[in-house]
Amino acid sequence: MQFATVNDVTLHYQEIGGPTGTPTLVFINSLGSDFRIWRDVIVRFVGEVSIMTYDKRGHGLSNIGDTPYTIEDHAEDLIALLDHLGKKDVVLVGLSVGGLIAQAVYKMRPDLVEALVLCDTAAKIGTAEMWQERIDSIEEKGMVELAEATMLRWFTSAYRQKNRDDVAGYRNMLARQPQDGYLGTCMAIRDADYTADAKVITAPTMCIVGLNDVVTTPEHVYELSMHIDGSRYEEISGAGHLPCIEKPQDFAVLLKDFLKELKEETSDSAPDGVSVH
Repeated sequence: MQFATVNDVTLHYQEIGGPTGTPTLVFINSLGSDFRIWRDVIVRFVGEVSIMTYDKRGHGLSNIGDTPYTIEDHAEDLIALLDHLGKKDVVLVGLSVGGLIAQAVYKMRPDLVEALVLCDTAAKIGTAEMWQERIDSIEEKGMVELAEATMLRWFTSAYRQKNRDDVAGYRNMLARQPQDGYLGTCMAIRDADYTADAKVITAPTMCIVGLNDVVTTPEHVYELSMHIDGSRYEEISGAGHLPCIEKPQDFAVLLKDFLKELKEETSDSAPDGVSVH
């Protein structure tokens, strides 16, 4: 296991090296999950590119730190971790709140970001009233009751029926997240609105959504893509809020195609005689 202390919190991360000159994919988790949700996507890229993923503060094996958080707090942590590891020109792959964090990193340090992959996310997720209701409910009833209801939002009914053991494991993962860290991130999402910032993103961007997502619906993700000039919009059929779990092969195919396009665009724009990855 790999750990680093940045911004007075210790973050759990995983770094997998790739061939020299290949891009680094940085995977950013959803609310209430840890970086294990990316496993079945990551294994399809090992040996082809460099890979980094991590548990944001208040999640997984990372420290909780001071709560409440802002999305900027999460973004500053990732920026500090990337600087610590000497990572530049990364491709940020952010899921749900991870997509908000990716947008914040781009706003704060565009020099670090080569491209964005924004998955099942939006420029603004939900309403302040909705998030406050969830915060109040968790403070009253705890994480276990939340976990059961969340499985209905995370996964399609077909997946839940066919993969009962897996769903039980993901329910455990959520229920065992530190409550303070979960609540702190709920507050960060509640207060975040990157609508204006999305409209000035110039990095190559792909927006992906599970076609059956009831949290950040295809309409929400399509709206985000419309804010970002030249962005690519893709749907994954048969997937809910976490297509990286339900449809990892489909997710990986889209991501590989996007990286191929990115490489071709970079090669076309490079001056004669300059080698690029």
